[in-house]
Amino acid sequence: MIASIENGGGSAMADSEDKVKGRARGGKARSDKLSPERKSEIARKAAKVRWQNPRTSEQGVLNLQIEKQIEIDGIGMGVLSDGTAFLNGRGLARLCGIDSSRISEMGTDWDKAMLPLTIKVQELLRARGVSLDHPYIEIKQRSGFFHAFPDILCLAVLEYYAFDAPTIREEAKRNYRLLAGKALHDFIYTQVGYDPNNLVPLVWRQFHDRVSLTYNSIPQGYFSVFKEIADMIVTLGQAGLHIDSSFVPDISVGLAWAKYWTERNFVERYGERIKWDHSYPDYFPQAASNPQLVWCYPEMALGDFRQWMRENYIKGGKFAAHINTKIKQKELPASFAQLMIAAYKLNEAE
Repeated sequence: MIASIENGGGSAMADSEDKVKGRARGGKARSDKLSPERKSEIARKAAKVRWQNPRTSEQGVLNLQIEKQIEIDGIGMGVLSDGTAFLNGRGLARLCGIDSSRISEMGTDWDKAMLPLTIKVQELLRARGVSLDHPYIEIKQRSGFFHAFPDILCLAVLEYYAFDAPTIREEAKRNYRLLAGKALHDFIYTQVGYDPNNLVPLVWRQFHDRVSLTYNSIPQGYFSVFKEIADMIVTLGQAGLHIDSSFVPDISVGLAWAKYWTERNFVERYGERIKWDHSYPDYFPQAASNPQLVWCYPEMALGDFRQWMRENYIKGGKFAAHINTKIKQKELPASFAQLMIAAYKLNEAE
């Protein structure tokens, strides 16, 4: 439990203060140039821009994804693709020492504002110059819709249960003292390993963005070709061959593996494969047909897939044939073939 940090019990929260302080020291040169008032003003303006800009429910679902996510001591937390730090509903309730149904009731009551919790939380947010259309951001996932409660909302709820609720929660009071201001935001960033200053290099961005869109989207018990060939894509990237909209190797691998799956009648051994919704980043030409139904396969078949990938697709020449076809179609430069051969040492004797 988060409140246990005062006891030095070794929980992840107990170590958070040192980690957050370490981050602060790392950015001390930048931080020293800003007064506390200026820092607060920047944070307040950022929150207003993020939350007061008009956003339809569809945009809220489609445009944001979970960048990183973790659960610590039963408290789910993470960072969205726009940098928003968040808690899930159960995590927020646990932080406050209440039942999670109270958080659900606040979500239902948000537009009507009839409950004391809703009224006070909205009042606290307005005092900070923030107005939220919803208390959470709705993220579409394979398993359904996920509600991410932004850190600024979480602090207002925590403050309510620490000082204003009919029954004051001592756990909420202790946690509020530890996490008030920017501490919750920094704690979440630290725990999930998110560094907004460590930007993904442009040459890796397209691969990174595709991986991000597959987060938590593959049905449990199955694997996808794209995620399984990530090591191949990284190997090529290290050789200077980076994925982009004209080089989408998982299509070639997927077609070849599907044929092999059928020829070997793997359905008898592993069970049926199923379709799942795969999406490309919105700036890919392929995104015009999002979401695309592609095959995912039973996890029990992973060993066969990896052996086939290594021995059949790469060493067996299918990958080289795919690259040569792309070169002939002038979709890839001629140098691509030699770099690929060098990356996998395909010209060396077995």
